Amino acid sequence: MVNGMIGKKLGMTQVFDSNGNVVPVTVIQAGPCVVIQRKNVEKDGYEAVQLGLVEVRKPPKANKPMEGHFNKAGVPPTRILREFKERDTQDQPLKRGDNILVRDVFEVDEYVDVAGKSIGRGFQGVMRRHGAHGGRATHGSMFHRAPGSIGASASPSRVYPGMKMPGQMGSKRVKIRDLRVVKIDSDNNLLLVKGGVPGSKGSYVTVTKSI
Repeated sequence: MVNGMIGKKLGMTQVFDSNGNVVPVTVIQAGPCVVIQRKNVEKDGYEAVQLGLVEVRKPPKANKPMEGHFNKAGVPPTRILREFKERDTQDQPLKRGDNILVRDVFEVDEYVDVAGKSIGRGFQGVMRRHGAHGGRATHGSMFHRAPGSIGASASPSRVYPGMKMPGQMGSKRVKIRDLRVVKIDSDNNLLLVKGGVPGSKGSYVTVTKSI
C-alpha cells in the first residue's frame, strides 16, 4: 500500500477525547484515490505510484496525451495527480485502476505530515511578513514601518542574500509535520488530524505517514 493520499481541506472543528478534553482538529476529505500509473526504476529511474483524486464534481477535460494516459488506467480524467512511495509490507503490488481508501492507508493515533499551498497574503512589509518591531510612531519620527538598515555602504557595499525585506507573503508550499490522527470516518472518507494544516477551505493537500 502507498504511504499517503491526496485530500481536500474542508475546515476546522473540535472534538472531545476519552478524557473529555477539547481537541482542535482539521477535517480532510482524504480520497478516494485511484491508481493511475506505477513508476519503476527500469523505465522512469525511480519507484512510485501515481494517484488521482476522485471527486464528485464533473471530471475535467483532458488533452489527447493525458486522455491516453487515463485510458491506460481505465479511469476517467482526474483534476489532481500526485506521486507517493509504496510501502514494502504490501503482499500484492498495486495495479492501475485500484481504489485507495482512507481506512486502507491511515490508522487512528498515528502521525502524518500534511503539505499544501499556504494562503496568499500579497505584497507585505517587514512588520507583517517577518515580525519586525518598527520604529517610534510619535514626535516627528520618520521611521515607522520601514525595514531599517539592510547593509553598510562602505563594506560590504551590497545586500547579503537572505536579508529580510518586503515581498510576497504566503502562496507557497508548506508542510506541517507530526500531526496526530484523531479520528477516521471511513463512510465519508474523512480524516481528522489535530491542529491546523496549510491552505484555505477547499484547497488540495497531500497527507503522508510521518517518518
